[in-house]
Amino acid sequence: MHELDRYIYPHRVLHWLVAGAVLLSLASGLTLGFLGYERSVALVGNTLTNLLYTSHKTLGVTILVLMTLRIVTRWAFVVPDHEPPLNAFERIVSTSVHHLLYLALIAMPLLGWAATASGGFPVEFFHWHLPGLIGKREQLSEQLFMWHGRLGWVILGLVVLHVAGAMFHWKIKHDNVMKRMSLFD
Repeated sequence: MHELDRYIYPHRVLHWLVAGAVLLSLASGLTLGFLGYERSVALVGNTLTNLLYTSHKTLGVTILVLMTLRIVTRWAFVVPDHEPPLNAFERIVSTSVHHLLYLALIAMPLLGWAATASGGFPVEFFHWHLPGLIGKREQLSEQLFMWHGRLGWVILGLVVLHVAGAMFHWKIKHDNVMKRMSLFD
C-alpha cells in the first residue's frame, strides 16, 4: 500500500488515542450512570468513587482536545481515496457514521462540562480544576446530564456501527479500508 493511500501518521495515532479514550470514557460513564454516586460510594468507597469521577472528566477533556486535533489534521491534509472505491450505500453510511461520531465526540464533553459546572461540581482535568462553562443552575444541570447520558448511548451505537463496518471491510470484503487507519504496515 502506498503512503498516499493512508491517512497521515499523526491522524492515525489520534484515531487510536480517541478510540481508547472513548472506550474508557464509555465504561466509566456507564458505570457511574448505573450506580450513581451513593451506590458507587457504598460499593467501592469514597476514594475510588471520586477517582472514577475525576477519571471520567479527565477523559472527556482529553477527548475534546484530541478531537479538535483530529479535525485540524483532517482539514489540513489529504483524505485518501478508497481503493477500490466504496459503492454508494457504503459511502453514505460511512460518511454519515463518521460525521455523526465527530459531532457527538465534540458535543459530549461540552455537555458534560456544562452539566458538571451547572451542578456546582468541579470540572477536573487530572487534579487541575478548569473553569465552569456556566454558573450553578441545578435544574439545568439535571437536564444536561440527562442529554449527556443519552448521547453516550448514541455514541455507543455509532461505535458499534463503525467497528462493524471496519470488520466487514477487513474480514468479508478484504479491501484496503482497514489499512488506511492502521498504525502498522
